[in-house]
Amino acid sequence: MNLLERITVNPAQCGGRPCIRGMRLRVSDVLDLLGAGVSIEDVLADYPDLEREDIQAALLWAARYINHPRLSA
Repeated sequence: MNLLERITVNPAQCGGRPCIRGMRLRVSDVLDLLGAGVSIEDVLADYPDLEREDIQAALLWAARYINHPRLSA
């Protein structure tokens, strides 16, 4: 499975924000935890349905998202 396939967007779920594998765990939630200094092991322990590849997918998604050019008027 391609890592980015783990990131899902459903307009009827979490306001259409990117989530992990259709769960109500947003990519931003994972990134906030990591940014706050929570270790990957602790995140995985706190969210037993989460897999290490999900965290890698969230990081990859974020890297691609911020590297995406945007045009402003």
